[in-house]
Parts: sequence; C-alpha cells; structure tokens
Amino acid sequence: MKLHQFPETLAVVKLPPGGEVPEWAESSSIFSITATATETSLVCAGRSVPTKSVHQKPFTAFQVEGPLDFALTGVLSELLVPLAEAEISVFTLSTYDTDWLLVPTKDADRAAEEWRRRGHEVAPATPVKPGKKPRKK
Repeated sequence: MKLHQFPETLAVVKLPPGGEVPEWAESSSIFSITATATETSLVCAGRSVPTKSVHQKPFTAFQVEGPLDFALTGVLSELLVPLAEAEISVFTLSTYDTDWLLVPTKDADRAAEEWRRRGHEVAPATPVKPGKKPRKK
C-alpha cells in the first residue's frame, strides 16, 4: 500500500454530546466530526485548540492512497499490526474513499519506517485545499 504523510500537527478534541463545532476549530488535511449519543469528537488543526479543552495532540496523519474498494478486507489490520508490534498508538478514521491513521507526532518517523519494512510506500503528501482537485502527475 502507499501512504501519504501530512505535515500538519493535528489534535483530537472531545466535545459534549451535541456540541457545536467551535469557532477556534481550523480545518487541515483532515477535518472530522464524529457524534454519538455520549460525545462529539473533532479532529482538527492543533494550533488553535485551547489548552483548557479536553484533547490529545500532537498527531501526524497518514492517508492510505485510495479510493479503496469497500469489499477489501484487512487493510487496517495490515497497517495496524506493525504499529502494535512497535508499541505505537494510533487513532484511525475512515472516509468514503480511504482510511486515515493518526499517530503521535513523536512516533511518526518510526511508524513510517515500520511500514516501509513491511513493503509499504510512505511519501510526503501534497495537501489539497477543499473543493480543489489534485493535479494529475
């Protein structure tokens, strides 16, 4: 598999159930809101997250090159096992087209190396602004 490593520092923020997206939340390569009956979680740029908020940071995002077929099995398993064996924690998200793995920034280089050892390619990402299509190479 090919993974793209994004340069931004991200945060995972816990908001109350039904919480609205705060004004300080900034989008980045990935901006995600997940709401359940018990909480709202936000993944956003880490630079503006207030210190008093309940959050974890800094994270580095790796995107699995997609789109991935919904019938594929074992994609996350193939990428998570090397991290588990190296004792690197991970926060995962999925979009319609692909999977995202967020690892603590201090472990990002080590995670990339673990994937390379397993035959995966890790390359710097070229961030795309929302609404813009990436240029074909």
